[in-house]
Amino acid sequence: MEAKTIAMSLDSNRSLIFPTYPRSSFVPTSRFSRLPLKRACIDVDGFRGSALTRWNPIVSNRRRLVPVRATNSEGSPGLEKVKEYEEWDSWTAKFSGGANIPFLMLQLPQIILNAQNLLAGNDTALSAVPWLGMLTGLLGNLSLLSYFAKKREKEAAIVQTLGVISTHVVLSQLTVAGAMPMPFFVATSAVVTLGIILNALFYFGKLSTTLWRLWEDFITVGGLSVLPQVMWSTFVPLVPNSILPGTTAFVIAVAAVFMARTGKLPEEGVKFVESLSGWTATLMFMWMPVSQMWTNFLSPDNIKGLSPITMLLSMMGNGLMLPRALFIRDLMWFTGSIWATLFYGYGNILCLYMSNCTSKSFFAASTIGLISWIGLALWRDSAAHGHNSPFRSLKELVFGS
Repeated sequence: MEAKTIAMSLDSNRSLIFPTYPRSSFVPTSRFSRLPLKRACIDVDGFRGSALTRWNPIVSNRRRLVPVRATNSEGSPGLEKVKEYEEWDSWTAKFSGGANIPFLMLQLPQIILNAQNLLAGNDTALSAVPWLGMLTGLLGNLSLLSYFAKKREKEAAIVQTLGVISTHVVLSQLTVAGAMPMPFFVATSAVVTLGIILNALFYFGKLSTTLWRLWEDFITVGGLSVLPQVMWSTFVPLVPNSILPGTTAFVIAVAAVFMARTGKLPEEGVKFVESLSGWTATLMFMWMPVSQMWTNFLSPDNIKGLSPITMLLSMMGNGLMLPRALFIRDLMWFTGSIWATLFYGYGNILCLYMSNCTSKSFFAASTIGLISWIGLALWRDSAAHGHNSPFRSLKELVFGS
């Protein structure tokens, strides 16, 4: 009896074939070598190939998808595109994971210096480290950790986890030196411990949906409360020192979360509220270069205290995550990464160069390296997705496919 084949299209480059056979055409014994075979055709971008398919009645009593490989005497450009896509997928994940190195190197010198000052009894030296700014960065890392854990982006989640842990180590040193109030550190430690445990449980599928939503609501309210306060505090003393921005944002955030969870918002409104934690964390990091440049503007002499190597490491860490954010079409991730790369890392390198605080060769190497890396990311992404222009990738990133 003739077998039939049914084709299922996965995307523009790949297809799957699964065969269907009448039950009577199978031998109901363990002699699998006699299972019927039929050559099935596969179409990949207009090129046809063939493959043998087999239905195993012991494995399943229903039809099952059988992946097949297309072959062609002249080669298959369609499969080459699939291979290029998968290779770039793998490389972007490795680049994202590799961002751990420069980001970790950013904190290690500070941790070592703090330890040396503590051992030497020079506790006052740690007062130069702003614990409030470190705390803001830690909350941003924690929010982004939840965002990437939800998206199953393992490498990016690890980057944020290391950011949380390294920043918490610095805060513990500041607390020992008396630069950070103990009650704030205890509360921060409790939130950090709880956050890491909940994110790990959620990533491995061991956490209930109810608990995860409660955690998401918590970081949403926290992020929305902290962001306006940090932005306001940047311009003190030009503006009055007040907690009104943070308090107002806290009330609005609680109301928004309550309405979303009680069904008082439309579906679009609920999705918007759910995305706020990730965006507020991104905006926190995006505000860091604004704050730094504002400080440079008010006190140009302070720029001499910036380290060109530190700015280069920041540019490299954020730049390494650009290809992955572009590849998976994550606008929020890409926005935060490109902003930090250009305005925090490279922007401060430019300020250092204009203030004669770094060499011309260092500035030129940083500029050429940055332009080359962004160009490579756009070119490889467009090639992996089968586009003729890198602007098509950017269009899909912003507006969708």
